[in-house]
Amino acid sequence: MTQALLELRAVSRAYRMASDRADGAGGSAWTTALHAIDLDIRAGEMVAIIGHSGSGKTTLLNLLGCLDRPTGGTYRIGGRDTRLLDADALAALRRDTFGFVFQRYDLLPALTALENVEMPAVYAGVKADVRRERACHLLRRFGLGPRLGHFPSQLSGGQQQRVSIARALINGGSVILADEPTGALDRASHEEVLAHLRALHREGHTIVIVTHDPAVAAVAERVVELRDGRVVSDRRVTGERATGSARVEASRPARGDAAAALQRLRVSLAMAWRAMLSHRLRAVLTMLGIVMGIAAVILVTGLGEGAKRRVVDDLRAFGAHTVDVYPGKDWNDDDAAGRRALGESDLPLLAIQPYTDSISPVVAGSAAVRVGSRTVRVTLSGVGAQYFRASGAAMSAGTAFSASDVFRQAQVIIIDATLARRLFGPERDPIGETVLVDQVPCRVIGVARTRKALFAPEPAPEAWLPYTTQMYRFQARDYFDAIKIRLKPGQGAWPPRDLERILTRLHGRKDFFVMVSDHFVKKVEATARTLTLLVSGVAVIALVVGGVGVMNIMLVAVSERTREIGIRMALGARRSDIQQQFLIEAVLLCMTGALAGVAFAWCVGMVIGWMQSEISMVFSPWAIAGACGTAIAVGIGFGYVPARNAARLVPVVALARG
Repeated sequence: MTQALLELRAVSRAYRMASDRADGAGGSAWTTALHAIDLDIRAGEMVAIIGHSGSGKTTLLNLLGCLDRPTGGTYRIGGRDTRLLDADALAALRRDTFGFVFQRYDLLPALTALENVEMPAVYAGVKADVRRERACHLLRRFGLGPRLGHFPSQLSGGQQQRVSIARALINGGSVILADEPTGALDRASHEEVLAHLRALHREGHTIVIVTHDPAVAAVAERVVELRDGRVVSDRRVTGERATGSARVEASRPARGDAAAALQRLRVSLAMAWRAMLSHRLRAVLTMLGIVMGIAAVILVTGLGEGAKRRVVDDLRAFGAHTVDVYPGKDWNDDDAAGRRALGESDLPLLAIQPYTDSISPVVAGSAAVRVGSRTVRVTLSGVGAQYFRASGAAMSAGTAFSASDVFRQAQVIIIDATLARRLFGPERDPIGETVLVDQVPCRVIGVARTRKALFAPEPAPEAWLPYTTQMYRFQARDYFDAIKIRLKPGQGAWPPRDLERILTRLHGRKDFFVMVSDHFVKKVEATARTLTLLVSGVAVIALVVGGVGVMNIMLVAVSERTREIGIRMALGARRSDIQQQFLIEAVLLCMTGALAGVAFAWCVGMVIGWMQSEISMVFSPWAIAGACGTAIAVGIGFGYVPARNAARLVPVVALARG
């Protein structure tokens, strides 16, 4: 007796199922779909597997077709133990040995009938002209010659199933696995499909049909009945048996052929483009993230360069070297304890350092300032008596706060010239006047010169209170938002490092960060480099945001197209083919979005230039080229995870999710 083509010995398949225990705790349980199945199927046989719903017949078919792996026992194909085969070797078996005919046809909707039939040959690396000729021949054989260019939605159920059968034969299909092949068909199409399967059996193909229909099982020469995952009968219905001499054999290209790999790449590119066009809304949403990311990079870079030049010019006007200490590990630190890191206990120690010229805490806030019927919303900062010296701000009238004002929590206020003009007009002297700050009366003791606004034609109005007044009368807190320190002239680069050491020792940990604003001309270049790094960081963040958008949409795409992935795997796609498919789609989307982003940024830059002249947009061709290249790289990087997830799907799981 010849060796069986398909040989199962004590094959079992169990699944882990979620369960709820009586005590409410989570748990899991195993359910067994197949119990120690022993089954031999020889070349040329036509076998029907029957049983009631839930008997395990579809699970058995999935194991036979290498869409799933058994959890116990041994399955051999032509003497090869499938336990020893990796994912690519199993894909080769699905591609070269098996042909699948599904109940729901499972044609790819974006491809024509001809392209659907060609798909397994694409994954097999068959040359384009050879596979096209073979696919046309098969479709004409099944009476679909006039339907070569029709999409599945333009075909009847019977026609779609014939396309599915032709697809199963494109690579030879020595074993045809049919899962309820007539379950969704009318009577005429039912008989037609069975006639085609009988004809294939006579030609020598091994046919395995899963069905619950006795009429379908009657066409087989052998019927295997399952019940509760066990074989309860295995009987031969007829003594007829095909010899196998007429079995179709497809030529096989060399699997390592570089030309075949390049051909698969070209086909994947075409399919990716087709997929993108067939999901226009998703493509637009994906490209929107890249467009915004690229536009943000170019605009931020252009604005950053223009702002850097403006800031450098402004810095030349200052003659003080200041250090700002902020709570938290960095700007984005959301730790509540970290935000309260700076307090009054820090001031005495920092004030006595030999390099400290002046020091002031800063308590940030905002308030509505009112005089009569005029109300202005202002930036309101609580500061110390030395703030105006420490910050380099100049008084145009009146005096700064005294140490007594700070100690007494005095209700006195200093306003800038912009706020003075809005509240009192150009003629009225604000010194000594009383204003309402969020309904609290405060006496104006000074007017500070308005500081330049880097990003607006007119600066926003500002006002200052003693920090004790701000903290205890307005905000009810005991911590600072920053500490500003002016260094004595002639200091080197060591004071900031010494400040960090002192505060770290005082706090017991580093829960702050230090920013150095070097206003001396000799530090202009260093400041410019810092600003460049800052702008570059913002640009990178914008690109990462675009990349996250790509990842999100591609993950959605994988989720939406899970059954398509399962179909491709059933047709013989390797994991690398699936991963390549989604990576190419990500590349296409990123490239298209990058070009659109450049155009959009250019247009926005022109509009910004027309609207204001304070900051000039500085576009660099190298920055644009770098942004586009980086965007594509980021898109690929963020597209890798969805592509890898798609490639790692188990075929039977992917098919079941559709």
